[in-house]
Amino acid sequence: MQIRGSKWSMNTRRRKTNPLRLIFLLALVAGAVYVLEFIVPTTQPLFIPTPTPTRSPDSYISDAQALVSAGKYAQAIEAYMQAVKSDPQNPANYLAMSLLQIYTGRYQEGLTSAENALLINPSLGQAHALRGWALGFLEDYLPAQTALEQAISLEPNNGTYFAYLAEVQANYSQTDSAPLGLLDKGAESSRTAQRLAPNSLETHRARGIVLEYTGNTTEAITEFEAAIAINPNIADLHLALGRNYRAVERWQDAVDEFNRANSLNPLDPLPLTYIARTYYSLGEYPRAVQYAEDAVKVAPADPFMHGNWGVMLRKNGDLTGAVRELRLAVRGGTTDDGVTVEGLKLSNSFRIIEYYSAYGLALAETGECGEALQLSQLLQNAVATDQTAQLNAQAIIDICTQYSSNGTPTASVSESPLTEGTPAPEVTLTP
Repeated sequence: MQIRGSKWSMNTRRRKTNPLRLIFLLALVAGAVYVLEFIVPTTQPLFIPTPTPTRSPDSYISDAQALVSAGKYAQAIEAYMQAVKSDPQNPANYLAMSLLQIYTGRYQEGLTSAENALLINPSLGQAHALRGWALGFLEDYLPAQTALEQAISLEPNNGTYFAYLAEVQANYSQTDSAPLGLLDKGAESSRTAQRLAPNSLETHRARGIVLEYTGNTTEAITEFEAAIAINPNIADLHLALGRNYRAVERWQDAVDEFNRANSLNPLDPLPLTYIARTYYSLGEYPRAVQYAEDAVKVAPADPFMHGNWGVMLRKNGDLTGAVRELRLAVRGGTTDDGVTVEGLKLSNSFRIIEYYSAYGLALAETGECGEALQLSQLLQNAVATDQTAQLNAQAIIDICTQYSSNGTPTASVSESPLTEGTPAPEVTLTP
């Protein structure tokens, strides 16, 4: 039976299956199964950030310790900074970083690191001690002593803290505001450090500083050599040893130590300044001029560096250059590179008196007697008890008097009182 006119028929013929199509469909199914089983589970969902691998604080500390052992203090500080970021509540990282920052002359940063450790734990003796030591380098001596006394009250048998205190007291004793007898107290503190920690670097360092200030140069050399044998990577220990070598006229040894200090801390102008002073003492003025100029390049805003260079230039016969640099040191001004220099106020400092005297003499020797005579008057009034300053003040007057008579100075650059003999060695941390 067939229903006509209908689309449907009970006896419609079945269409044959296409084998290629079947194979294609099976392949699609297999591909979908593979994706679902193997690809999807390992694929990061869309719009979700990819996780970044994180390092443990201990790994940064291990890196820092390895860098310290290699004498790479700047890199070690960076590693400790990473450790602090990773674990900001661990005071030990701040303390380790503070010590290295002080070793490398970054005193304000060392102070901040020590104070950060105290914010975490106010009872840490080492944090108080490092804070006091850093304050001493920053010449904030009274708070420095207070901090160190607090550290000692927390750990009364810690020889390192007494060594830091001895160093602060000794350096403070060299200032105009120091109380009488402070150097004796520094010596006593250093002896306590010897009793509690006779073989520590800090003890040798403190004893060396006290002995240097008391004129016991040979013994100071022994102490600084012992400190360097423990740790040869601290620049200012080499500076200290070099100063004392120079004081006993071991000139080449002194220069070698200053060069080691410079290689350890090339951003510090003092090693170059001390080398310039050493060659100045030896009469090698062109070499002295070169190192003094290099020191100015390191610290172009430092009036001491300009004053030192000016002294060297004058001794080497370059009066025009000497006036330029000494004027920056005394009066202040702006360098050719646009760096502002603050002038130094006349005081009883040996070095500042030297700059004022050299400036006045250089002005007189170039015929600029108006300002030169003002310098002479200032020296006579402001530092009346300094014999060398008074001799130079009179020399300025004599040179200008001769200029007024015939335009020719009576004293040559090499004959003026300022530059006779060997300059006294510096015993402070600033030139």
